[in-house]
Amino acid sequence: MNLTRRQLIAASAGAALGGSLPLGAFAQSDYPNKPIKIIVAFPPGGTSDVMGRLVADPLAKVLGQPVVIENVGGAGGVIGTERGAKAPADGYTIIQTGVGQNAVAHGLDPNLKYDSVKDFIHISHVHNGPNVLVVNASQPYKTLADLVKAAKANPGKIDYGYTHAASGHMAMELFKQTAGIFMTGIPYRGGGPMMTALLGNEIPMMFINQDVALPHIKAGKLRALAVSSLQRNSLYPDVPTVAESGYPGFEALSWSGMSVARGTPAPIVARLEAAFKEVMSSPAIKQKLESNGFVVPPQGSKVYSDFVASELQRWVKVIHTAGIKPQ
Repeated sequence: MNLTRRQLIAASAGAALGGSLPLGAFAQSDYPNKPIKIIVAFPPGGTSDVMGRLVADPLAKVLGQPVVIENVGGAGGVIGTERGAKAPADGYTIIQTGVGQNAVAHGLDPNLKYDSVKDFIHISHVHNGPNVLVVNASQPYKTLADLVKAAKANPGKIDYGYTHAASGHMAMELFKQTAGIFMTGIPYRGGGPMMTALLGNEIPMMFINQDVALPHIKAGKLRALAVSSLQRNSLYPDVPTVAESGYPGFEALSWSGMSVARGTPAPIVARLEAAFKEVMSSPAIKQKLESNGFVVPPQGSKVYSDFVASELQRWVKVIHTAGIKPQ
């Protein structure tokens, strides 16, 4: 067996202390010594893919090994996440976790082949982003209060668009439950067709990611009524939050982070946690995220683990209350 210089030093240190180090300790102390893969559970080009690629290069610089993206799309992120849960727990496969595959999916399918709390060690929270409740500019609603008043006066007669199980869909379901209103959802197969329908006034409103809505709002084609984060968004400083519009505590975010399979050795977890903290504290990362209306969340394995657990509980409850079924 050929050992690296670092492994030989570790072995010598163990012998000097009157003992020996197991081979697994050599591997952990030498981590990483080969390329690392990040599984992004969605196709190239979307927000999840962008976030994965955003951190891959700086992470490679910190760890001293290439970091490659593997896109494994399908079933709203479930297929790629399942593959990640079954990957060797050695730190060389990182799984991008997120609201759809690690919170919403549990409400839609009680028989998922992974448990987002028990089967992963959550390392780093990468981004948060709100949805924005937007209406076609020709609609009469100027404020969230206008919309709620109209919905209560006309139950079931006001439509909205949604993409099944997307963060905007969840935001609308939570808002309807919070405000005590009944509106009729019109399903679309993706955000592109839904935006086309909204711009054509085929549907009056929807919740959509803040970065996607901005150019249409600037062009005067859409009007923003509220954002779904607790704090106002940097892209929409004059648009109130749902929470400050009469619904304290309301929050519905799009988010992602990085995790590894349960069983990954603690020294490797600690190395990855420190590396991601360094990456996420970079001014360049902060600037790229904030310029598109995203937020760099608090860092650390514990805080991200707690966040994932709370989001899972939140969206499972919303889904069950709404009676949403998988498609």
